[in-house]
Amino acid sequence: MSFILVLGLFARFYKISNPVADWHSWRQADTASVTRTFFQKGFSFLYPRYHDISSIQTGYFNPEGYRFVELPLFNALHLFFYKIYPKFTLEVWGRLVSVFSALISAFFIFLIGRRFLGKRGGLLAAFFFCLIPYNIYFTRVILPEPLGQTFALISLWLFMRFIDKENSFWLYFSGLMLTLGLLIKPFLLFYVVPMGYLAIEKYGFNGISKNPKNLIRFLVFADIVLVPLLIWRSWIGEHPEGIPFFTWAFNGDRIRFKPSFWRWIFGERLGRLILGVWGLVPFSIGVLTKRKNYFTLSFMAGALVYVFTVATASVRHDYYQIFLIPPICLLLAEGILWIWYQKVFIKWLARSIAIFAVLLMLIVGWDQVKEYYKINHPEIIAAGQAVDQMVPKDALVIAPYNGDTAFLYQTKRWGWPAVDDSIENIIQKGASYYVSVDLGSPDTKYVTAKYRTLVKTDQYIIVNLTQKL
Repeated sequence: MSFILVLGLFARFYKISNPVADWHSWRQADTASVTRTFFQKGFSFLYPRYHDISSIQTGYFNPEGYRFVELPLFNALHLFFYKIYPKFTLEVWGRLVSVFSALISAFFIFLIGRRFLGKRGGLLAAFFFCLIPYNIYFTRVILPEPLGQTFALISLWLFMRFIDKENSFWLYFSGLMLTLGLLIKPFLLFYVVPMGYLAIEKYGFNGISKNPKNLIRFLVFADIVLVPLLIWRSWIGEHPEGIPFFTWAFNGDRIRFKPSFWRWIFGERLGRLILGVWGLVPFSIGVLTKRKNYFTLSFMAGALVYVFTVATASVRHDYYQIFLIPPICLLLAEGILWIWYQKVFIKWLARSIAIFAVLLMLIVGWDQVKEYYKINHPEIIAAGQAVDQMVPKDALVIAPYNGDTAFLYQTKRWGWPAVDDSIENIIQKGASYYVSVDLGSPDTKYVTAKYRTLVKTDQYIIVNLTQKL
């Protein structure tokens, strides 16, 4: 197991010092910005803030930069490590928090796999979790999802301990870990599906609903899980300007169960991006093989419930499939074990195909994921560095980039990632500089015709909005 974790660690060191301008940089920039604000303006756990004060994400002007999405547990850890060892950049530490979370997750996947598939099954599941190229990338990003998943996996393992030992301590401890996961990502509630399966298998419906002791224990568990989440949601409801639009994620474009939905989720994402086509062989066998316990299938069923629930977000953003990886890894391990020990086909040939399928899965997956590490627009980094050198630290800037906050993040200034109002109205709200990498845009032409250009290169332009021509 130690060897697998070391492999997983070194695989995630690849381009770990990248600027926040690679794949899904907008979401990473938002997360990193909360930590940067904690560092620069003081730690305020209940008031997470970031650099985007526009109305783009919430529909309201957000002058305080409130960022009420997840409880900032990730950012608290991020800040803690950055303060104790500032020789690593803020961005590197953000990625390392996710890497450490992934390694802990891999260990608990091993424990869960060992419980249901034996030691070899646990090792195989951890191997896949550590080395599937898709998961390598998305567990070294500056996002809270890997940490949330870690809490959920710990919760699942603790729930299994409760089922095996029947000690309420494990149940309540499981609830505490799960609520931490939900405070980071409420979508992790799908973990209750495999938990529910284990509880029903152990006690039956009547053993839970008609046994006062069990009923009280599970009600207390539900309170531990849900009450903190409800309190947090009530708290952030006081600041709608800091809550990004989210209802679109469920089925905003009505894509759920349409042919394009099945194509994107099961063809492009599960089939190609995650399983690299050839991984479908052991995965399918893992689903179809005879078994005494249906835990792995219940885990996968819970993951599918999650995908079906947030249908639009799952199609639009591939990082939403992060939460599918643990059950996928367990089913892959189950499939490989069946192929390895089956007595139906020629043993050496079946094993050779299994090894070949795994190798091709990793190769094909890497061929697609390697593009995620690329910095496709280095000009936003150059422009950001120029702003940081020339513009006062407290200046508010307009950095239009189609609403993508990665460009604004590079400037290390607060402001607008898009022109969400007239330029004059934004200036009245405090904007004093305009920076753009689109030299021919209508907004750039308008601004340069009315205000003094501070610097212009073939990559970017910076305009002083306080000085009219």
